[in-house]
Amino acid sequence: MTGPASVSAVRRHEVIDALRRGTVPQGGLDLFAVGLDRFEAALDDDLATVTRGGAAFHAVRGDYGSGKTFFARWLAERAKRAGLATAEVQISETETPLHRLETVYRRLTERLATATHQPSALRAVVDSWFYTLEEEVLDGAEIDEDDEEALAEAVDTLMERRLADVARTTPAFAAALRGYRRAVTAGDGATAEALIAWLGGQKSVAASARRAAGVRGDLDHFAALGFLQGLLTVLRDCGHPGLLLVLDETETLQRVRGDVREKGLNALRQLLDEIDAGRFPGLFLVITGTPAFYDGQQGVQRLPPLAQRLATDFTTDARFDSPRAVQLRLPGFDLPRLGELGRKVRDLYRGAARHPDRVTARIDDAYVDELATAVTGGLGGNVGIAPRVFLRKIVADVLDRVDEFAEFDPRKHYQLTVSADELTDTERNAAADRADAIELELP
Repeated sequence: MTGPASVSAVRRHEVIDALRRGTVPQGGLDLFAVGLDRFEAALDDDLATVTRGGAAFHAVRGDYGSGKTFFARWLAERAKRAGLATAEVQISETETPLHRLETVYRRLTERLATATHQPSALRAVVDSWFYTLEEEVLDGAEIDEDDEEALAEAVDTLMERRLADVARTTPAFAAALRGYRRAVTAGDGATAEALIAWLGGQKSVAASARRAAGVRGDLDHFAALGFLQGLLTVLRDCGHPGLLLVLDETETLQRVRGDVREKGLNALRQLLDEIDAGRFPGLFLVITGTPAFYDGQQGVQRLPPLAQRLATDFTTDARFDSPRAVQLRLPGFDLPRLGELGRKVRDLYRGAARHPDRVTARIDDAYVDELATAVTGGLGGNVGIAPRVFLRKIVADVLDRVDEFAEFDPRKHYQLTVSADELTDTERNAAADRADAIELELP
């Protein structure tokens, strides 16, 4: 793991700024991850399987505050280092219902990212794919690169060969790629942009652009899996051996109408069946949810075939959970881990501080532990929901002030206040028995 001293200034600031805002950083999570080392070897084996053309799946379980989103983004960083593309999709009742796979696919392409391209990386990936095909044609055939007509014909032939399996089930995907290439070659930027949007599952694409490519209508539920298969093919050919797809917050299925819930669960079962059948080489699917979602009658247990697939024994001590199991139970936080987290963030901050010696002297290990205890007390003693608030407090209220003001001593001048308007609904519920603000004096 990279030590704080060797972290770039940009990466360090991105992490600290996100923690100051109370959000999960988009990168650099390995710099302060706590308790995830037990999963590293098994997940790296999964990533290796995916890069060799296999597939992988895990269901991550944990209560609110156990770090499911953190885990997903930490895994995404490892996936990008292995060359994979990534996409994190938040499942929701209204925005991204799981039973509408065309919407899930659309969100996937909107959130598609690689190590070199931020979301949405779809157009960059497609352009890279065509460039790779051109290079392969030029390397393997006697074609003059100035002979545009012959080169285009050879690339089209190679493209058809690469997309043969996809075209048999989803010919529209291949047709849209052809149309996109023709539009780019002709300098028709508007049509090219519209067809990329259509490939990404966007609605309301101009009819003229669809006619130019010979495709009709919008992406539907049944074609979505075919488009995913096509995307995996494109990714693999342009140097990304796979895709890590995270479906976050699947527990929202518990709150929808019964028939919609069953459709969503069945869509998930269908996706797992297709993965097992080998339809998606290079796909690493991860879903996250609460224990109630996996174990309750309003969740996975409502569909026995899905429940059987996800069944995992959690009756033994959590210390002996297998990191290779279908379900992965996140350990959550206790006070020692929360203190360790705070010390890692303090050390990371110190590397960019204008007065690092002052940070070291006034925010020692004992103070970090005291602050962790105080924040937890302010949230009803629930350590599991404390990390976000704790990290925001230690960065914005303590570290920033120590670095900025020579006279500031957190033991003398700082009194922790957790106000209701800075909490999420779950955090607020945990502190519901308190008044609008909870003032706690640190020891």
